Amino acid sequence: MKNSIVAAVVAASMGMATAAQAEITVGFITSQSGPGSSIGVLYDRGMKAAVEYASSIGAEKIKLIQLDDGSDPSAATRNARKLVEENKVDLLIGTSTAASTSAMVPIANELKVPMIAISPISVAANDAGDRWAIVMPQPPTLMVKVVVDRMKRDGVKQFAYIGFSDAWGDLVYNGAQKPAEADGLKILTNERYARTDTSVTGQVLKMMATKPDAVLLGGAATQGALPPLALTERGYKGPLYGTPALLNTDFIRVGGKSVEGVQVSAGPVIVAEQLPDSHFSKKISMDFRAAYQKANGTPTSDGFSAYSFDAWLVFLDAAKRAMATGAKPGTPEFRVALKNAIFSTKDLVGTHAIYNYKPTDSYGVDERALVMVRLVNGQWKYEP
Repeated sequence: MKNSIVAAVVAASMGMATAAQAEITVGFITSQSGPGSSIGVLYDRGMKAAVEYASSIGAEKIKLIQLDDGSDPSAATRNARKLVEENKVDLLIGTSTAASTSAMVPIANELKVPMIAISPISVAANDAGDRWAIVMPQPPTLMVKVVVDRMKRDGVKQFAYIGFSDAWGDLVYNGAQKPAEADGLKILTNERYARTDTSVTGQVLKMMATKPDAVLLGGAATQGALPPLALTERGYKGPLYGTPALLNTDFIRVGGKSVEGVQVSAGPVIVAEQLPDSHFSKKISMDFRAAYQKANGTPTSDGFSAYSFDAWLVFLDAAKRAMATGAKPGTPEFRVALKNAIFSTKDLVGTHAIYNYKPTDSYGVDERALVMVRLVNGQWKYEP
């Protein structure tokens, strides 16, 4: 398995900092290999943009250590423990799949290191009732509620569901149930497939047999295109709906005409240039795009990389306040101060949302964090 350690990412101008200054160390885990890599690579590019945007906090240097979990939850667990116990990181950020991200949280709780999750997961407090992890993405319940509400507006009465046979598939399906009931919509199927499957013919045949008005997709990235392709092959011409997990160039490339017209909920960053100038996300999203272009040599066209960027913004904001307590990076006291600062984040403007965290809740966004977009000629179009 690939384990790459990225050297200290500091601006060249900071090279004159005195040796007496302690570095703030961040451990970043993402999937550079395995089935989650199509998203993991985007998280990596977003982190590169984040470092390009800000590589120090005042005179304090930031060291970033990056590991590949190979899309394996057990590897994510080992990596998290290694980063804390061996590399003495002050913060964990990760990772590319819900299952692997969920596997990291108990390590953060056990070793008392703050963590920023960049995949949408459910986070429980530790046995002492304390929280060490926050979540950047919009809650799956909110992601799906916005979509189900749009279905109702579009006249859908009943819809079929197909999603991954893992934690993410569960989150989307469970998130659809309450808003569907509230909106008077019926869920006809709960079909699942593995991220490594190459065919969903059987599942699609069962879905088609129910004669759905629409289909809700609970997949992600490249593998998320598998059901639309199979549906098209069997003559389905109804509308498709999905979540931000489909905001990926590989989904568009692999899905082709089969995914044209799909409507998904999305963070506003995905259509930044289409937003009015008064929108909270407009300026920071354009700054993010500029940093992404400079760091990666290509424009961004996804929503995942912006989660890494927003995680960095939350970290920068909290670290400033943690340092003001006098605690030194690399110490348990600094980790506690950083955790407390993260959980007191207030009205921090990011590309996806305006973030507000509190000790009793690991999610920090509201409905301002989502817009609806439609895929038109391979491009996402803002649909207020």
